[in-house]
Amino acid sequence: MLFNSFQFAAFFVAIYALYCLTLRRVRVQNVLLLIASYFFYGCWDWRFLALIALSTVIDYVVGGLLDRRSGEGTGAYAYGSRARQVLLATSVVANLGILGVFKYYDFFAAQAGTLLAGIGLPWEPRFLHVILPVGISFYTFQTLSYTIDVYRDEIRACGSFVDFATFVAFFPQLVAGPIVRARDFLPQVRAPRHLDAAQFGEGGYLVLWGLFKKVVIAGNLATLVDGVFSAAPGAYSGGAVVVAVYAFAVQIYCDFSGYTDIARGCAKMMGFELMLNFNLPYFARNPADFWRRWHISLSTWLRDYLYIPLGGNRKGPRRTLINLALTMLLGGLWHGAAWTFVLWGAYQGGLLIVHRLAMPALNRWTQFKSQPVRAAWNALVIVVFFQFVCVGWLIFRAESVGQIADMAGAVLGGVTLAHSGLRTLVFYAAPLVVLQLLQYFRDDLDALLRWPVLVRGPVYAAMFYGLVLFGEGFDKPFIYFQF
Repeated sequence: MLFNSFQFAAFFVAIYALYCLTLRRVRVQNVLLLIASYFFYGCWDWRFLALIALSTVIDYVVGGLLDRRSGEGTGAYAYGSRARQVLLATSVVANLGILGVFKYYDFFAAQAGTLLAGIGLPWEPRFLHVILPVGISFYTFQTLSYTIDVYRDEIRACGSFVDFATFVAFFPQLVAGPIVRARDFLPQVRAPRHLDAAQFGEGGYLVLWGLFKKVVIAGNLATLVDGVFSAAPGAYSGGAVVVAVYAFAVQIYCDFSGYTDIARGCAKMMGFELMLNFNLPYFARNPADFWRRWHISLSTWLRDYLYIPLGGNRKGPRRTLINLALTMLLGGLWHGAAWTFVLWGAYQGGLLIVHRLAMPALNRWTQFKSQPVRAAWNALVIVVFFQFVCVGWLIFRAESVGQIADMAGAVLGGVTLAHSGLRTLVFYAAPLVVLQLLQYFRDDLDALLRWPVLVRGPVYAAMFYGLVLFGEGFDKPFIYFQF
């Protein structure tokens, strides 16, 4: 299995020490990072190193061929448009084929067997029962974006295999993102890194806050959430379901954004900047705003490589709505081979469609001139939309479609919040709410870093002792490892 928190800390310290010793030698650093990344991934299951290596080789070769020019200074490609399309198709089919076999084959085989049996054609599908390689969805999208961008002539092909392989396998974000783009990350891989105390301090803060979110908040709320969602049908009250869903909303956010903070912090300490993946998503006012704030690297990937190529909003209102629905359906399926994820994608697409249709009327009705009225309206909209987000989290977290119906029925049957889990939720969510309110009203995600050291010091100490006293998730895998 992958390292737990303590093992990863020891691993990172060792790699960081070697990294600093080779500070002025970029090529040596990149070789070190590549070896460390493959070692890190191989600690989960060394056999799947072949998959990430195969994907790397295919896209490196395809990218080089796509960008090959016919002569110095001519700018003309060595291969015609048809040949370049075949090359791009090779990359797409190879990467999605690998992803499809390992992530989706058994699911679709089971659905095909059920469908055929339903029409009187019994068929026993042959299942592969393969383990899902951790992080495969992330690095597959990452390498695909590279070949597509080279094909579009938005970037030049990478001339160094070591640099490209480092971009694909960079260990801080390898297994759960953010999904980095070659246009943003490859220049950083090639350039000399300059480390300073400010970078180290900012990176250390991100790591500490990410660990606190994962280990203290998400780790403790996981027990509450799992207790309700693993209960037998009908064994939970409407109040218990509501508390568990709110708790899961906090858990999944702290778990996933905690990993992103740790990845960004580790990268920052080594001189790299990874893209922001979360921007106060629970302060979103509508579904479009939510997807500009939640899992930003995935939502922008889906926009640039799926929604826009489908036509985006350029082919009329009806086609725009269809494109939104298809994009979110596939985004839901990206998360896993289960009908709950398909339903979650359909639900998110439905929210986007309803919002787009209602937007003209909403814009006319909400033109308030009074600042207090605008502020109150914005607060109300944020609270109301958060309820729609939580309905989505019920669908996302449920073990089956049947459980969604059972839990929805329990909530509709009546809700009493006199539930012991409510105190647990409030206690562990409070630090997140306080800091995020500060970030929201200051419009600054690094607001804490602007405080005087006499204020920051006690906050950092509170986080550290919180890890020591309340840490429950040191050995629990991150939720997004399964995707």
